[in-house]
Amino acid sequence: MTEPTASPAPPLSATARTSLGRRKDRAGTDRTSLHEVLDAALICHLGLVLDGHPQVLPTGFGRDGDVLYLHGSSGARSMLAAGDEPQVCVTVTLLDAVVYSRTLNDHSMNYRSAVIYGRPRVVTDPAEKDHGLRVLSEHLAPGSWEHARVPNAKELAAVTVLALPLNEASVKARTGPPADDPAEYATGAWAGVLPLHQQWGTPIPAPDLAAGIPAPPHITDRRT
Repeated sequence: MTEPTASPAPPLSATARTSLGRRKDRAGTDRTSLHEVLDAALICHLGLVLDGHPQVLPTGFGRDGDVLYLHGSSGARSMLAAGDEPQVCVTVTLLDAVVYSRTLNDHSMNYRSAVIYGRPRVVTDPAEKDHGLRVLSEHLAPGSWEHARVPNAKELAAVTVLALPLNEASVKARTGPPADDPAEYATGAWAGVLPLHQQWGTPIPAPDLAAGIPAPPHITDRRT
């Protein structure tokens, strides 16, 4: 008896904005690749037009299925503008290595990136707003929602939560060694990959933390 095969992940949208014009071999083709990039990143950049001028703002985010939640101060004009914008663009980039080639023209980077287009929705339903903030918190600081005090009504009123569907998105990545022309091998220049790794350091307690309160496992375990 043969084992049932897993269903393939749904494909990414193919629009004029999400179809790569160059290096199509670096494009991700399914939603699994999009989810993996978003889940590995902690910061995204929100691009929008404010007062007729383009702005790109770094912000935290969290993903729940095919919805991206973003948040900011309810007094931030960028959050209000994003909710009114016909379209915004959200980008995420993860740098994995610098690629050294024998020629400067062929130096490159190993990376994973995602670009999402769409119209965000201001979350007004209290239950969804609470859910969106939990998704955001658990993405950036997993375990905190159950450990620390959750937002009260005043704090919730001071926060705007946006929901952006992942309907129109692209993923692009480069991996592997340099791709030098064999004619360059004789130059004697070093070629290869310099990996970049990020890791969590030792937790530093707040100066006013009472003695004897250790960092909880959901913080210390992130170092492993």
